[in-house]
Amino acid sequence: MSFSDIISAVNNFVWGPVMLALLMGTGIFLTVRLKFKPWLNLGYALKSVFAKQDKTHSDDSGDISPFQSLMTALAATIGTGNIVGVATAMVLGGPGALVWMWISALFGLSTKYAESVLAVKYRETNVKGEMAGGPMYAMKNGFKNKKIGLTLAFLFSLFATVASFGIGNMTQANSIAGAVNGTFGVPTWITGLILMALAFMVILGGIKSIGRVSGVIVPFMAVFYVLASIVVIIINFENLPAGITEIFTMAFSPTAMAGGVGGTIIATMLTAMRWGVARGVFSNEAGLGSAPIAAAAAKTDHPSRQGYINMTGTFFDTIVVCTITGLVIASSGALGTLDASGEILMGANLTIAAFQSALGPVGGYIVTVGITLFAFSTILGWEYYGEKSLEYLIKAPIAVTIYRVLYCLVVFVGATTALEIVWNLSDAMNGMMAIPNLISLLVLSSVVAKECFEFQTDFLIPEKLAFKEAKKK
Repeated sequence: MSFSDIISAVNNFVWGPVMLALLMGTGIFLTVRLKFKPWLNLGYALKSVFAKQDKTHSDDSGDISPFQSLMTALAATIGTGNIVGVATAMVLGGPGALVWMWISALFGLSTKYAESVLAVKYRETNVKGEMAGGPMYAMKNGFKNKKIGLTLAFLFSLFATVASFGIGNMTQANSIAGAVNGTFGVPTWITGLILMALAFMVILGGIKSIGRVSGVIVPFMAVFYVLASIVVIIINFENLPAGITEIFTMAFSPTAMAGGVGGTIIATMLTAMRWGVARGVFSNEAGLGSAPIAAAAAKTDHPSRQGYINMTGTFFDTIVVCTITGLVIASSGALGTLDASGEILMGANLTIAAFQSALGPVGGYIVTVGITLFAFSTILGWEYYGEKSLEYLIKAPIAVTIYRVLYCLVVFVGATTALEIVWNLSDAMNGMMAIPNLISLLVLSSVVAKECFEFQTDFLIPEKLAFKEAKKK
């Protein structure tokens, strides 16, 4: 058995039914353990994202604002999965996969909340005076059995560092270069040089630079893509009711069929569930332990406050952006159609065809710009994840500097080279991050519950009472 075969087998396991069941199971357990507070307080969480930072908390420890922290996390999660992943799920799992993406996201709210709470609670200050946090510090500082905690922390950090070069870097750069080359005819090496230069400009400035750029590029790219998608949906509105009917019918049907004029897609409920949950988790990363690393950098006065803010990343990523992509595809009539070679359209090609059904060639340009912005932001967000993971493994500050330079250079390699074995390895490491993280979430669930209920009593209830009193006056 070759090394490539071993990596492929590991990859199939970590993104297979067992791991997806553990991810969903943990989300369900935490939702019940927290008495559905993440669901009940979603409105408060969304409001907090756009609220001005309280000046009375100006002395809160942290490196960046709560909003910038969320945008850094969203930079890493809103990526090609929102365009390519949704299209792939709807082909392999049928349109019903979209419903299972929603279901996984609902329980993912609790998982993302818990991860972020632990990241803030157990974060540390490094030698530069910057915040260092994430699942590895929760395992290190939160576990009563220090040996187990340190072992899990080491494994998580190792997996995250390796994954950052592939899933967060090379695959994203390759997607950008391929899309730009296919749409505009720009050679991949030119795109690679431009991406590398932009990465150097942002990444060498550290988290504050990444946070500032993410705070601008993420809202812009999300609004741009959503507005363009809404235009497509409006133009294809007459097909929308039938498309939505297919989505819900195929989500819970033992066997169902869908497709456009050029082909057909047959999928069962189990297939829809598998691909919907898989692509949902892959897109919003709830349970993988990556986003909490960004949460730990936020200026905040309570772990739960940032927990609620960061959990909205799952809402924006899957409930909003992935849904928009799904509705564009469902209303376009492109699902199940064939390309010139007789193969079913899938991935970016399907999304492009869906946009072109309403906007013509302009639709292809919009998808290409969307992929470029989404993927580049992912490169930035994942650099911070990999940097903090490496910092945990190697305390020497020079290691972080070397990592930043190497990471930027790898962007060019990813744009110009398709190294499948590297992608598979990083994909496997990305999935394996979930194993120590899920163990940590279950072991420390009582800590999360304590923080959750304490915040509810000390902050949320008084805020609601004050609001009611103000309304009476």
